[in-house]
Amino acid sequence: MADETVKGHKQEKVGQVVSTRMAQTIVVEVSRRVPHRLYKKIVSRRRKFYAHDEESTARVGDVVRIVESRPLSRLKRWRLAEVIRRAALVGVEDTATSEPEATDQTLKG
Repeated sequence: MADETVKGHKQEKVGQVVSTRMAQTIVVEVSRRVPHRLYKKIVSRRRKFYAHDEESTARVGDVVRIVESRPLSRLKRWRLAEVIRRAALVGVEDTATSEPEATDQTLKG
């Protein structure tokens, strides 16, 4: 066992990307459902984590897995491990191939 180097277990979290506006940084919102301490009702708790995205592969809306790492900056202590599910692209339409919409002028005659 002296030859093996044992690394500590790193925490992993799964969340949704809410921002990619910074260079090589994503903001991941992790939601969890916990019972209220007094009333025992299930409530949703959210927390945002800043994570390092080396290749800038994540997009807004993606579900990603982040792992704990050494401090990379004042706020970043997490790294992007993988993109679990891509967000659906909404509103991507080529204007050259789409037909023009009907306007008030064409409807009046």
